[in-house]
Amino acid sequence: MSLHIGILQTDSVLEHLQPVHGDYPNMFMDLFLEQDPHIRFTNYVVQEAMPEAVECDVYIVTGSRLSVYDDEQWIFALAQFIARALNRGKKLIGICFGHQLMAHFFGGLVAPAPAGWAVGIHTSQVEKRAWMAGGAQDLSLLSSHKDQVQQLPQYAQLFASNDFCPMAGFTMHNQVITIQGHPEFNKDYARALMAHRQEILGERVYSQGINSLTKDTHSKTFVRWVLSFARQNVTSYAPQVSWTATKPSSTNSSALANEADL
Repeated sequence: MSLHIGILQTDSVLEHLQPVHGDYPNMFMDLFLEQDPHIRFTNYVVQEAMPEAVECDVYIVTGSRLSVYDDEQWIFALAQFIARALNRGKKLIGICFGHQLMAHFFGGLVAPAPAGWAVGIHTSQVEKRAWMAGGAQDLSLLSSHKDQVQQLPQYAQLFASNDFCPMAGFTMHNQVITIQGHPEFNKDYARALMAHRQEILGERVYSQGINSLTKDTHSKTFVRWVLSFARQNVTSYAPQVSWTATKPSSTNSSALANEADL
């Protein structure tokens, strides 16, 4: 099955880092095309405009420096578009901000993590699922976030967890798969991003993040899982799910500093 993937781009790489590292859509395209060169992509810069039509098989929500609870009109509009796409039987891959967005607007809770920033490589323990092509294994991914999902939305099934981020990855029915880490990052970009934020991170967190880069990452494994998940039959669950994006009535999730994620 040849997939058409829509990238819902919620942010861009910092301008001074783009000449070396490019931008997020290209990071995702390179990563996925390595696994399947027949995938087609359409990129949507959602801070400027939402897609006019639901025209892709799968949508990816990228990471962002903003928090999902920030008072930005486009964030809720994005959640509403996602609900529309899911009700049309499409799939959704939530990465970092996208992971948190699926919790925040679909019945869960997102807030700043008590432990502060997560940077560098973090390893999650994984619960085996049928879509894990090649088998389940611990999942090590680059991370860059200060917010976390602190309560799962209804019907979410946790599949990845670690001590720093207990709710690191979940699925909803067989349409949504999310992860807090960044499979699209490489180590050089992660190092540059940590260097840019060294003062914000503090020396301890920065040093831990830099030192963690000696570990292996499993981005390719995660993409294989995601593609297997995306190709599952949407109609295998009954009754049919009705997706609705809802703004939480109140939140105490005020950001502690700028650049909450990514």
